[in-house]
Amino acid sequence: MKKLFLPFILLLGTAGLVQAQNRIETTPQTSADVGMKPIEQGNWMIGGSIGSIGYSFEGKSFNAGINPRAGYFVTDGLAIGAEALLGLTTVKDEDNLWSYGIAPFVRYYFPGGASSTGRFFGHGSVGIAGSSPGDGATITAGANVGYAHFITQTVALEAMAGYNYSKANISGADKATGLGVSVGFQIYLPGKR
Repeated sequence: MKKLFLPFILLLGTAGLVQAQNRIETTPQTSADVGMKPIEQGNWMIGGSIGSIGYSFEGKSFNAGINPRAGYFVTDGLAIGAEALLGLTTVKDEDNLWSYGIAPFVRYYFPGGASSTGRFFGHGSVGIAGSSPGDGATITAGANVGYAHFITQTVALEAMAGYNYSKANISGADKATGLGVSVGFQIYLPGKR
């Protein structure tokens, strides 16, 4: 009798666990009600664009890049920081260019049109870059608008679009201008107030 009791108890316990697992519904979190908390003065943001693409009008070139960035909120909704510029440019009938650089940026989150789970923002940067093969430094600038959608209290997915300028020598042109889009993410870390 004792030999049958232990397997019977184990069978009942396993059946109870399986039944409990079937009742728990798990859905991934797609948004979080954050308000102004992530973009308050004293907070930090780290992250960047994990993929960006653009087309230059003058040089008939296509580019893709990764731009890690970090910033500090000097006041509510206004962050300053720096981003690394890492990319690849393909030029028609020429060698590909690998680019690198650094650009300080300013980002402002607009109070109007915001929701509790997302914010529109403006992002501007001016920096210096180089390329391989290449000689000399390049001045870069960008003006972008974007939207940050908060999926948790501290993480937001972003999309940006804007105008980019580069004073470079690509395909015989002395400058390159174009439109670009990027997607990425930011992690918002609370600071000391």
